[in-house]
Amino acid sequence: MLALSAQGQSFDFDLTKPQPNYNEQDGYGFDILPAPNMKKPSAQPFFFSVKVPDGNYRVRVELGGVKNGNTTVRAESRRLMMDKILTPKKNDVQTVEFVVNKRSPMIDGQKRVMIKDREKDYLDWDDRLTLEFNGPQPAVRSIHIERDDMVPTVYLCGNSTVVDQNYEPWASWGQMITRWLGPDVAISNHAESGLTCRTFIGSNRLEKILKTLKKDDYVFVEFGHNDEKEHRPGDGAWYHYQYQLKIFVDEVRKVGAQIVFCTPTQRRQFESDGKSIRNTHGDFPAAMKQVAEREQVPLIDLTTMTTQLYLATGPEESKHMLVHYPKEAYGRELADNTHFNPFGASQVAKCVVMGIKQLNLPLVKYLRDDWKDFNPNHPDDWRSFEWAPSPIVENQKPDGN
Repeated sequence: MLALSAQGQSFDFDLTKPQPNYNEQDGYGFDILPAPNMKKPSAQPFFFSVKVPDGNYRVRVELGGVKNGNTTVRAESRRLMMDKILTPKKNDVQTVEFVVNKRSPMIDGQKRVMIKDREKDYLDWDDRLTLEFNGPQPAVRSIHIERDDMVPTVYLCGNSTVVDQNYEPWASWGQMITRWLGPDVAISNHAESGLTCRTFIGSNRLEKILKTLKKDDYVFVEFGHNDEKEHRPGDGAWYHYQYQLKIFVDEVRKVGAQIVFCTPTQRRQFESDGKSIRNTHGDFPAAMKQVAEREQVPLIDLTTMTTQLYLATGPEESKHMLVHYPKEAYGRELADNTHFNPFGASQVAKCVVMGIKQLNLPLVKYLRDDWKDFNPNHPDDWRSFEWAPSPIVENQKPDGN
């Protein structure tokens, strides 16, 4: 059932009652997978979508109503919003709240973001807000969605190490940090695999951000992996890379928003002694730091922090942070030393949060109450990490390296 509030669009859905499969006429319903039998809950995930315009939406979900409920909630392209919400008894009810940013490629009536063919299937770029309910026993009673134009927004710019990876087993810190920032801030992730500073701007992604960017918003920028491979005249760390970073700084500050730099995440490439990491980024982290110092931009040194993660776990254990899987798992052997799996992405997201705290950015006031400080020299144990895999799977490596 849909309702239109005085402040704007709001929607209420009672999932204890029958709901349609998503269709254009209704504009809401179960999506992606066949509709679940809500009277006989099972461990099977399900999706629910609502057609809405671009914007930020406050979502309130009431969980419970079945015995041993254990629910993980994700949004759009596998953004982790809440996880392991326990409702052990049938009459137990818990309410969780968060903000989801929904966007489309449209900038105005004539201009669009030039998304890649691969992105056309991403849940991040369609005309609806999609929620994924997953976990050992997903138990959902109701969903309330209302537009919220007042919350600050954190915009993310970057490549495959930042993007909301649409497919298992890939993941990035941008879709994990949503778990730790509470219901009074939105994350709008515009990153995409394979992009450089130049191609991010050239595909109108910065322009898309600037269309809605407002004072007191944030723009986080992490590039380097793919910029290293540009070889046109003037390319390299000390000219074009720095020049493009300065464009981000100037455009964001024109609006009165806050820009934050993140040096590129390290590749997992150990030296032969197994005790040090090979520098594959050349001068790019130093070049970003120089711009940050010159322009007084807060900087989170993810290159150093992810190096610490790898060294703390060693050559073999560190594989559990990245997409390293035998052929039996995903139909082909995967051995990727750049792209993270959900566990590794969660560790990098915690590094970003610690960077926010070390910089004492005002964003710290939005951290959820269950946040616990993290030390990359003592990462979490991958064996204790719980992740309910999404049914959306692909075994092809994302663009970039």
